[in-house]
Amino acid sequence: MAKEVKYDESDIQVLEGLEAVRKRPGMYIGSTDVRGLHHLVWEIVDNSIDEALAGYCTEINVTLEKNGSVTVADNGRGVPIGMHSIGKPTPEVIFSVLHAGGKFGGNGYKTSGGLHGVGSSVVNALSKKFKVTIYRDWLVNELEFINGGKLNIPLTEIGTTNRTGTVVNFLPDDSIFNTTKFNFITISERLKESALLNSGLKITITDKLNDKFVEYQFENGLVEFVKELASEFTHITEPVVITGETKRITSEICIQYTEDFYETILGFANNVKTGDGGTHITGFKTGLVRAINDYAKNNKLLKDKDPRLDSNDLREGLVAIVTVKIPEDLIEYEGQTKGKLGTPDAKIAVEQVTYDFMNFWLIENKVPATKIIEKAILARRAREEARKARQAIRDSKGKKTTRAMLGKLTPAQGRKKEINELYLVEGDSAGGSAKSGRDRTFQAILPLRGKVINSEKARLAELMKNEEIQTIITAIGAGIGQAFDVSDINYGKVIIMTDADTDGAHIQTLLLTFFYRYMKDLIINKHVFIALPPLYKLTFADRKFIYLWDEQELADFAKTSTKKYEIQRYKGLGEMNADQLWETTMNPAQRKLIVVTIEDALMAEKSFRTLMGEDAEKRKEWIQENVKFTLEDNDDAVILNEKQEIN
Repeated sequence: MAKEVKYDESDIQVLEGLEAVRKRPGMYIGSTDVRGLHHLVWEIVDNSIDEALAGYCTEINVTLEKNGSVTVADNGRGVPIGMHSIGKPTPEVIFSVLHAGGKFGGNGYKTSGGLHGVGSSVVNALSKKFKVTIYRDWLVNELEFINGGKLNIPLTEIGTTNRTGTVVNFLPDDSIFNTTKFNFITISERLKESALLNSGLKITITDKLNDKFVEYQFENGLVEFVKELASEFTHITEPVVITGETKRITSEICIQYTEDFYETILGFANNVKTGDGGTHITGFKTGLVRAINDYAKNNKLLKDKDPRLDSNDLREGLVAIVTVKIPEDLIEYEGQTKGKLGTPDAKIAVEQVTYDFMNFWLIENKVPATKIIEKAILARRAREEARKARQAIRDSKGKKTTRAMLGKLTPAQGRKKEINELYLVEGDSAGGSAKSGRDRTFQAILPLRGKVINSEKARLAELMKNEEIQTIITAIGAGIGQAFDVSDINYGKVIIMTDADTDGAHIQTLLLTFFYRYMKDLIINKHVFIALPPLYKLTFADRKFIYLWDEQELADFAKTSTKKYEIQRYKGLGEMNADQLWETTMNPAQRKLIVVTIEDALMAEKSFRTLMGEDAEKRKEWIQENVKFTLEDNDDAVILNEKQEIN
C-alpha cells in the first residue's frame, strides 16, 4: 500500500505580485534562453511602437549599455504620472502589476501589439534593475525597481523639461537567464523590420560596448521591405501595393512576382509577426488566387477544359508582406505567443481587399498579368513531373534502384524511431569510421559523396532526379514538400556531421537549405542537428589525453596548464579512427550538438537566399565571416541561431 502523503491547505502556494513571473518565466516569455532574453527587448520596444501606431511617437532609440543593460527611449506622450484609482502612482502600477496598461479596454490605444499582453511588468519581474524616466507635463519623473520588481525609488520628480517620452533601462537577472548577452544583429534586424512596417518612423540601435550604431527610417517601408526580399531574383512585376479597410480592419499589402521557385509570404497583425500565418494570410491567398484565375479564364489564358490554377502554382515566385491593423475588441490569436492570427473577420476583410484590387490591377497590367499566369502554368507542369518522380520512388520500393540507393545507408537495428539517429556524414572515409564507431542499436550512417545539389536554384523535379537527395528522402521516410509528414520520420534526430572547415560549412548549408525548403517541419520540430567534432587532441607524457573544440579552448588551456603535451589538429573527420569519433562526436554522454531552429523566418529566408543564390563568391564570403565551429555564442550567426549541449 502506498504511503499517504500529507496534502492540505498549507501546500497551496499563492504567488504575490510578480513572483509568479519569476517562478514560471517560460509561461510569459516562452523560454529563459537567448530567445527569452531578447523577448524582454521586444516587450519594451513594442510599447514604443504602439505609441507610433497611435500617432504620437516618431523616434525610438535602443542602446546596449556597457554594463549589459538595455535602454529603450521614445518621444511619445510619456507614461501618465498621476495617481491611479488603486491608490498608487500610475507608473508604479504599469510597471509592477500584471495586465495593467492602456491596452485593456481603455481609450489609450485603438490597436496595439505586445507579444503576450503583459509587457513591461514581466520585464521588470525578470530584471535585477529596472529604471523608468518619464518626460511629461513639463516634468521629469523617475522610479526604480530592483531584484524582480521590488520598488527601490518611488516616483520622484527630478526636474523640468519641454520634451515628452519614456525611457526604460533594464538589466536582466542572470540567475534566471541562461545567458544575458544580447545579440546586436538579432536586435538590429528586428528593429529594421519594425521600421519597414512603420513608414517614417526613425529607429536607432547603439552598441556602446562594441562601438556600433545603425539607424533605420523608410519613407515607403512595405515597398522597400518587398524589394529587399526580392532583390536576388529577376522581377516579373514591380512591387504592387494593396490597401483598404473592411469590417474595421485595415489591410496594407505589398506583393512582387519574381522568377524564383519559392514563395515568401510574411504576415503581421498590429505590428506583431504572425510566423504561423492565420486568417489574414488565408484571406490574402484566397483573394489573390481567385482574382488571377478569374482573369485567366476571362481572357482565354486558360482553355475552357483546363482546371483552375492551383494556389501553390500561382504563388511560385511570389514575395508578399501582409499587414493588418485590427481593433483591440476584434483581435484574436491562436496560442499564447500570438504566432497565428485567429480573427475570423480578418480573412473576409483581406480577401475582399485583395480580390477587388487585383481584379482591377490585372486588367490594367496585361503584360505582367500574362507572365504571372504563364509562370503558374509552367509551375503546374513541374509539379506534375515532381509528382511522377516521387511516385516512381515509391513504386520502386523493394526494387534494385531503391536497394542501390539505400545500399549506402547503414541502418540502425532498433525499432524505436523517436530515439533512432541518422548521421549524414561527409565522405566515405569518415562514413567508414562512423559505421565502425557507432552504437548500432540506434544510430544509422549515411555517407555523402561530394556536395549535395543546391535546392535553392533547382526545381523539385530536378531534385528528385538527384541520387543523393533521393537517398536522403527515402532514408528519412516522411515524404517531401507538401506531402512531407513529420510524424512519419524514421529518426528522432537527423545529424549533419562534416569537417570543421569552409567546405564542411558549405555542405551543412546545402543540406539545411534542402530541409528548409522541402522538409521545414523537420527543423521546426527540432529534429535537425549539427555535430561538433573537436579540433584538437592533446596527449600527455603519461599517454592520457583530452580533446579541445576550438582555438579559444586551446589558448585557455595553454595559459593554465604546466604539463607537457603533444598537439594533434584534426583537419577532417577522416583523421579520426572509429573510437575517437565515437568518444568525441557520437557518444550521447559526451558529444556536443547544435540544434537547428528557425528563430526568425525573415532572417532565415534572407540568409538562404544570400547563401544559396547565384553569387558563389558572396556565399563563400558569408560562410567564412559568419559560420564558426565553436561552442561560444556567435553574434553574427543567423541560421544556426540556437546552440544546445545534449547530454
